[in-house]
Amino acid sequence: MDELLRQATAMLRGMWKRRWLGVGVAWIVSVASVALVLLMPDKYEASARIYVDTQSILRPLMSGLVTQPNFDQQIMMLSRTLISRPNVDKLIRMADLDLKVQTKAERDTLAEDLMSALKIQNTTRDNIYTIVFRDSNPQQAKRVVQSLVSIFVESNLGDTRRDAESAKKFLEEQIKTYEKKLEEAESRLKEFKLRNLNLQGSEGKDHLTRMGELGGLLEQARLELREAQESRDALKHQIVGEDPVVQSDTVAPESVAGVSVPEIDGRIDAMRRNLDAMLQRFTDQHPDVVSTRRLIKELEEQKQQEIIARRKTALSSPSTAASSNPVYQQLKVALSETEARVAALQTRVSEYQSRYDRMKASINLVPQIEAEFAQLNRDYDINKKNYEQLVQRRESATMGSEMDSTAGVDFRLIDPPRVSPKPVAPNRTLLLPLTLLLSLAAGILSTFAASQIRPVFFDSRSLREECGLPLLGTVSMLINEDSKRREKRDLLRFLGACVALVAIYGAGLVVLFVFSIRSV
Repeated sequence: MDELLRQATAMLRGMWKRRWLGVGVAWIVSVASVALVLLMPDKYEASARIYVDTQSILRPLMSGLVTQPNFDQQIMMLSRTLISRPNVDKLIRMADLDLKVQTKAERDTLAEDLMSALKIQNTTRDNIYTIVFRDSNPQQAKRVVQSLVSIFVESNLGDTRRDAESAKKFLEEQIKTYEKKLEEAESRLKEFKLRNLNLQGSEGKDHLTRMGELGGLLEQARLELREAQESRDALKHQIVGEDPVVQSDTVAPESVAGVSVPEIDGRIDAMRRNLDAMLQRFTDQHPDVVSTRRLIKELEEQKQQEIIARRKTALSSPSTAASSNPVYQQLKVALSETEARVAALQTRVSEYQSRYDRMKASINLVPQIEAEFAQLNRDYDINKKNYEQLVQRRESATMGSEMDSTAGVDFRLIDPPRVSPKPVAPNRTLLLPLTLLLSLAAGILSTFAASQIRPVFFDSRSLREECGLPLLGTVSMLINEDSKRREKRDLLRFLGACVALVAIYGAGLVVLFVFSIRSV
């Protein structure tokens, strides 16, 4: 600790010995710095405030119908990239800053100065942007801010239009591409259906289902054929045991049951088959079922009336009544109708059997055909889905573009470009005290540097340590009264020089403060 104190004391004594050098340096630095501060040109600040309104009542109403970009993010990014070299070059032309520019180097320097001087401040929550620029020419500063405001507004509108046009152009190209794909897919589907027309099902049924239904129809037709054949055999047995001729006085009214009328029976049979088919799909209360049953009932009543009329005609004719047995004649007619029905059912069974055999023969090809058809349908459905989505997106983009033109981003100029009436820089009231501190620091540093460059030893120990040689002795200096008076006068002059420096600074600050108050 003692060593540190000794070294500090030696250093301070060396600096004190060079005190006049420090005073001179302090005065020189103070005069130069004050002159520099006073000669600095005044800077006037031009500013403008813009409010960007991205909210519109139309946007929530059109939510889900149109594609709405994030305008807040776009404006934020625009504000950060506004001060770019292309925009600054445009700003130079708009504000007529290039009138005195002769070379490309000067233009580059001007652009760099503008990029460093321009400032855009914003409040994220309120979307309020402040554009600030300082220049020694107030009118030029105002023109720069006005031009930058125009670039700010036009850049957003231009970017929005370009984005909308680019999106619509891309969608149009994709829609045309998918239209070609859909046409090719539809052509492949058409050719596939024409090639496999005989294997295509109806009502969405596959091959096995249709084959099962056809097998059911074949079994039903076979059953009806066996029933008709049994009925035909029974009629033949009845005809064999019936006498074809009876006396007219034995004829008596008979029941109409079991008597056939071919015209009406055929219609009744067709209506009953139709009714059976409808009952497989509908309930008893269905209008078609009710109507069919009513028609069957009317046909049966018409059949009864026809049989009664024929019997009355036969009884009224003496030759017919005397020579023929009505029961025998009815059996013969029923036998003829039954044989005709058997022939028709045989034809139906044969047709169903041939269809069933063809379907059974082609059953091995069905999985391959169905797989190919599923693949074609899948490709077609995917292309169709993408096409419909692209068309929907195109309409959404068109509506969004029209909505932006109607209710887009609204730029409101809260404060138009204006210039401060007084210079805002430099702040000489703050800079002058700093120059005083700078001059004092320069004086102290100069004395310290001088004491280190040309050191002075004040004790024998320091000299012995520095030289590394043995010290034989020291000679003391006796200070007389004249030396003391000279040192005292020298100290007073030193203090006077320091006080004068501080006093001149204080007087300058007072004068500057008074002038600033008068200018207000």
